[in-house]
Amino acid sequence: MTMQNSVTEADRALKSKHRAMWAQGDYPSLAAEVIPELGAVLVEACGVRPGERVLDVAAGSGNAAIPAALAGADVVASDLTPELFEAGRAAAEKQGVHLTWQEADAEALPFGDAEFDTVVSCVGVMFAPHHQQAADELVRVCRPGGTIGLLNWTPQGFIGRMFAAMKPYAPPPPPGAQPPPLWGDEDHVRALLGDRVTDVRAERRTVRIDRFETPEAFRDYFKERYGPTISVYKNIAGEPERAAALDAALVDLARDADLGTGSGGTVLEWEYLLLTARRAG
Repeated sequence: MTMQNSVTEADRALKSKHRAMWAQGDYPSLAAEVIPELGAVLVEACGVRPGERVLDVAAGSGNAAIPAALAGADVVASDLTPELFEAGRAAAEKQGVHLTWQEADAEALPFGDAEFDTVVSCVGVMFAPHHQQAADELVRVCRPGGTIGLLNWTPQGFIGRMFAAMKPYAPPPPPGAQPPPLWGDEDHVRALLGDRVTDVRAERRTVRIDRFETPEAFRDYFKERYGPTISVYKNIAGEPERAAALDAALVDLARDADLGTGSGGTVLEWEYLLLTARRAG
């Protein structure tokens, strides 16, 4: 039994807005160019094996789903925004693997109880607005003894701080929505999963980002490709002074975090929480 029958009109409007947010820009290119290795990191941490049935929740264009398929698993890549699937299908075909792509809301997954051996999400489920509902669904569709694996940006890390920098310029969140980077807080995720899981392993790691020549190049790339950033700029489109202030805030963020040593490029370390757990029997 899914939670779909309890979805309200307000929920539907919110999900429609989220779908539109991620459909704009070009998230598939960002995932492929900036953080291509993260999905494979998650798949390895989960110990995905040939023949396993794997669900990638909020899969986007398959950053984790494709590595899981390459490991020999039977994979379903699910996402609220099916516009992202075209790039994922092309990438999967190029790498010689087949997987199923299915439109799905992380808070009301259209799958049966205990249907999957492994359930993963790589910087995806963190953007579902109602964290407990999403966590309940992750647990529900995972079989007892199966693995739940999550990789999410931390509040203290670069992307968490980027969201904090954008917040004053964004529209107010809808009632009950929680900030995405909370999924990068170990205590928060442990509380969401509760005693329904065992063998929790959590580790903070960083990914090195060195593709941006300057802090301004980072800002402009995200303004062009990243749905949440595009949405914030749209919110202040008629306010040039605020747009200029946000421009400066994003450049300052990247400049302050720059680890470059005069090599001519901007070097950033983005922190994430890698967490795996086993569903209790």
